[in-house]
Formats: sequence, C-alpha cells, structure tokens
Amino acid sequence: MSGTWRDLAFFDEGYPRIKALLDAEARRAEAPAILPPEDQRFAALDLTPPEAVRVVILGQDPYPTPGHAHGLAFSVEPNVQPLPRSLANIYAEMRDDLGAAPANGDLRFWARQGVLLLNTALSVPAGQAGAHAKLGWSALTREVLAKVSARPCAFVLWGAHAQGFRDAIGAPGGGDDHLILSARHPSPLSARRGFFGSRPFSTVNNWLKHRRETPINWTGPA
Repeated sequence: MSGTWRDLAFFDEGYPRIKALLDAEARRAEAPAILPPEDQRFAALDLTPPEAVRVVILGQDPYPTPGHAHGLAFSVEPNVQPLPRSLANIYAEMRDDLGAAPANGDLRFWARQGVLLLNTALSVPAGQAGAHAKLGWSALTREVLAKVSARPCAFVLWGAHAQGFRDAIGAPGGGDDHLILSARHPSPLSARRGFFGSRPFSTVNNWLKHRRETPINWTGPA
C-alpha cells in the first residue's frame, strides 16, 4: 500500500499479521486461491486517495468467484457476464432512479470520480464467501471511515453489516454535514424489502449539487 492512506495505523499494526496469515494460507496444499490477486488487494484505496473521497459505498468482502473481484466493492472486471446478482440489482435500481446504468460491471470510473468502493474485508478464499470476515480487516475500515469523516462526505450503507460501521463515521469539524444513507442490501434475499425504491444515486447527486460540487456520473464513463 502506498500513497496518502499509508499513514493509517493499520498498515503498521494490523496488516503485517493479516499478510502473514494470508501467505501461510496460500502455501497450504490444495488451498483455494485468495481473491483478488495480491496486487489488487488495495485497489479501492489506490484509485481513490483520501483527499478525493466524496462518497463511500461499503461492501462486505470480494466476490469469491475467480475472475470477478478486482479490489473494489461490488465491481467486477468488464468482461464478466452475467453480472453478480447484487450488482444486477444495483443497476436495476439505478435505471429506475436515473434512467440508465453502465454497460458492464466495471466501476473503476466511479472510483476516479471520488467514490470509494471499500469492502470491509479485502480478501476471500475462492468459493468461500465471508471466510476472511474476522481476519482483522475491519480495523482498516474503521480507520478509513474516521479519516474521510474529517470533511463532509456521503456514506452509503447497504445492509446490516455495513450499517454496523456507522459508529466509525465522525462529525466533520464538530459539525453534522455528512449525508448518511441506509437501506437494505441489494442482494436477492433483501433487495425487495427496502433497497429497491431507495434512490441512492439521485439522492447523493442532489446533496453534492446542494454543496456546489460536481455530481457523480453513475451511468457510464465520460
């Protein structure tokens, strides 16, 4: 990990232990691949430095299907078809909210506009969703949320897991200028119980425009 996130305590105090555990796991005979590849593990932070963050969308852990995860929550490589079901539901809500959705599942163009797509665990064994959820990655999530809370930011918390990090979001400069959106997770199990109809994309853009900031182009690379 390099750049302006590197001053987080996690990289000196937490990550060396996690990396040692991941390296040991990878050396075990017939162990499943750890996803995403190590050089993409911190892709979300690499693409969106702290001073550029305007929106944070929290995911859980990387897609456990080889070839899907590339280090950004909910995003997949552009050739992945069909889309993961959660992402397909995100796009369905976007079409209802904005009238359009991206042509593929690669959300790196969101990241380049200041949307931090952060999973609360940054690794997963292939085929074993959630297996690294208790490895210690949550410390990084909390430190990132605390850092970006220093100035007004929009936080999109889909599902109980993401909402469990609500207490890590601080008030900017003692004020209360964040936008915090909570809704059900877009997974097929819960999307129809409070995700559909939540209109997060237009809500975030209206908040940004109210602050005289450029809205996010959610629907396709410029």
